Amino acid sequence: MNYWLVKSEPYKYSWEQFKKDKRTIWDGVRNYQARNNLKAMKKGDLVMWYHSNEGKEVVGIAKVVKEYYQDPTTTDTNWVVVDLAPFQKLKKSVTLEQMKADKRLQNIALIRQGRLSVSSLTAEEFDVILELAESN
Repeated sequence: MNYWLVKSEPYKYSWEQFKKDKRTIWDGVRNYQARNNLKAMKKGDLVMWYHSNEGKEVVGIAKVVKEYYQDPTTTDTNWVVVDLAPFQKLKKSVTLEQMKADKRLQNIALIRQGRLSVSSLTAEEFDVILELAESN
Protein backbone atom coordinates (compact mmCIF):
# COMPACT_ATOMS: atom_id res chain seq x y z
CA MET A 1 0.00 0.00 0.00
CA ASN A 2 1.12 3.56 -0.72
CA TYR A 3 0.31 6.73 1.17
CA TRP A 4 -0.42 10.19 -0.17
CA LEU A 5 -1.43 13.70 0.75
CA VAL A 6 -3.76 15.91 -1.32
CA LYS A 7 -4.49 19.56 -0.77
CA SER A 8 -7.87 21.20 -1.18
CA GLU A 9 -8.93 24.72 -0.35
CA PRO A 10 -11.94 24.22 1.92
CA TYR A 11 -13.92 27.05 0.33
CA LYS A 12 -13.62 25.22 -3.02
CA TYR A 13 -14.07 21.64 -1.82
CA SER A 14 -14.06 20.82 1.89
CA TRP A 15 -13.79 17.52 3.72
CA GLU A 16 -17.39 18.04 4.87
CA GLN A 17 -18.61 18.34 1.27
CA PHE A 18 -16.50 15.32 0.29
CA LYS A 19 -18.17 13.26 3.03
CA LYS A 20 -21.61 14.34 1.81
CA ASP A 21 -20.70 13.46 -1.79
CA LYS A 22 -19.28 10.04 -0.69
CA ARG A 23 -16.92 10.04 -3.68
CA THR A 24 -15.11 12.57 -5.82
CA ILE A 25 -12.96 12.87 -8.89
CA TRP A 26 -9.59 14.49 -8.08
CA ASP A 27 -9.29 16.79 -11.08
CA GLY A 28 -7.64 20.03 -12.10
CA VAL A 29 -4.04 18.96 -11.42
CA ARG A 30 -1.75 20.88 -13.78
CA ASN A 31 1.68 20.13 -12.36
CA TYR A 32 3.71 17.26 -13.81
CA GLN A 33 5.09 16.06 -10.47
CA ALA A 34 1.59 16.04 -8.94
CA ARG A 35 0.25 14.32 -12.09
CA ASN A 36 2.92 11.63 -11.78
CA ASN A 37 1.85 11.08 -8.18
CA LEU A 38 -1.76 10.62 -9.35
CA LYS A 39 -0.54 8.05 -11.89
CA ALA A 40 1.28 6.17 -9.11
CA MET A 41 -1.82 5.87 -6.92
CA LYS A 42 -3.31 2.40 -6.66
CA LYS A 43 -6.81 1.33 -5.68
CA GLY A 44 -6.91 1.00 -1.89
CA ASP A 45 -4.09 3.48 -1.19
CA LEU A 46 -4.77 5.87 1.69
CA VAL A 47 -4.71 9.64 1.18
CA MET A 48 -4.41 12.36 3.83
CA TRP A 49 -6.82 15.23 3.08
CA TYR A 50 -5.23 18.62 3.80
CA HIS A 51 -7.15 21.89 3.93
CA SER A 52 -4.87 24.51 2.39
CA ASN A 53 -5.01 28.30 2.78
CA GLU A 54 -7.82 28.19 5.38
CA GLY A 55 -7.05 25.99 8.34
CA LYS A 56 -3.79 24.57 6.97
CA GLU A 57 -4.46 21.18 8.54
CA VAL A 58 -4.92 17.51 7.75
CA VAL A 59 -8.55 16.74 8.53
CA GLY A 60 -9.24 13.24 7.22
CA ILE A 61 -8.21 10.18 5.27
CA ALA A 62 -9.55 9.21 1.86
CA LYS A 63 -9.11 6.01 -0.09
CA VAL A 64 -8.29 5.66 -3.79
CA VAL A 65 -11.30 3.89 -5.34
CA LYS A 66 -10.39 4.25 -9.02
CA GLU A 67 -6.91 4.51 -10.51
CA TYR A 68 -5.89 7.23 -12.94
CA TYR A 69 -7.72 8.02 -16.16
CA GLN A 70 -8.01 11.00 -18.52
CA ASP A 71 -9.07 14.24 -16.78
CA PRO A 72 -12.56 14.89 -18.19
CA THR A 73 -12.19 18.65 -17.59
CA THR A 74 -9.65 18.93 -20.44
CA THR A 75 -8.89 17.39 -23.83
CA ASP A 76 -5.15 17.59 -23.10
CA THR A 77 -4.07 13.96 -22.62
CA ASN A 78 -1.22 15.00 -20.31
CA TRP A 79 -3.63 15.37 -17.39
CA VAL A 80 -5.23 12.61 -15.36
CA VAL A 81 -7.53 12.14 -12.37
CA VAL A 82 -8.26 9.52 -9.73
CA ASP A 83 -11.44 8.86 -7.78
CA LEU A 84 -11.38 9.16 -4.00
CA ALA A 85 -13.85 8.17 -1.30
CA PRO A 86 -13.86 9.24 2.36
CA PHE A 87 -12.29 6.68 4.69
CA GLN A 88 -12.23 8.37 8.09
CA LYS A 89 -12.19 11.77 9.72
CA LEU A 90 -9.20 12.35 11.97
CA LYS A 91 -9.97 12.46 15.70
CA LYS A 92 -8.31 15.90 15.76
CA SER A 93 -6.94 17.91 12.87
CA VAL A 94 -3.17 18.10 12.50
CA THR A 95 -1.96 21.60 11.66
CA LEU A 96 0.90 22.56 9.39
CA GLU A 97 2.55 24.13 12.44
CA GLN A 98 2.44 20.81 14.30
CA MET A 99 3.90 18.97 11.31
CA LYS A 100 6.69 21.52 10.90
CA ALA A 101 7.53 21.16 14.59
CA ASP A 102 7.88 17.36 14.36
CA LYS A 103 11.37 16.38 13.16
CA ARG A 104 10.02 13.08 11.80
CA LEU A 105 8.05 15.05 9.18
CA GLN A 106 10.80 17.42 8.05
CA ASN A 107 11.09 15.76 4.62
CA ILE A 108 7.44 15.67 3.56
CA ALA A 109 6.62 17.58 0.39
CA LEU A 110 3.98 19.63 2.20
CA ILE A 111 6.84 21.29 4.06
CA ARG A 112 9.57 21.15 1.39
CA GLN A 113 7.37 21.92 -1.65
CA GLY A 114 4.41 23.80 -0.24
CA ARG A 115 2.71 24.36 -3.59
CA LEU A 116 2.62 20.69 -4.63
CA SER A 117 -1.03 19.59 -4.54
CA VAL A 118 -0.52 15.80 -4.60
CA SER A 119 2.44 14.27 -2.79
CA SER A 120 3.60 10.94 -1.45
CA LEU A 121 4.12 10.02 2.19
CA THR A 122 6.09 7.14 3.63
CA ALA A 123 4.24 4.70 5.88
CA GLU A 124 6.18 6.17 8.81
CA GLU A 125 5.16 9.75 7.93
CA PHE A 126 1.53 8.67 7.56
CA ASP A 127 1.69 7.02 11.00
CA VAL A 128 3.27 10.11 12.58
CA ILE A 129 0.39 12.27 11.32
CA LEU A 130 -2.08 9.73 12.75
CA GLU A 131 -0.19 9.79 16.04
CA LEU A 132 -0.38 13.60 16.14
CA ALA A 133 -4.14 13.41 15.46
CA GLU A 134 -4.58 11.09 18.43
CA SER A 135 -2.42 13.11 20.82
CA ASN A 136 -3.88 16.59 20.16
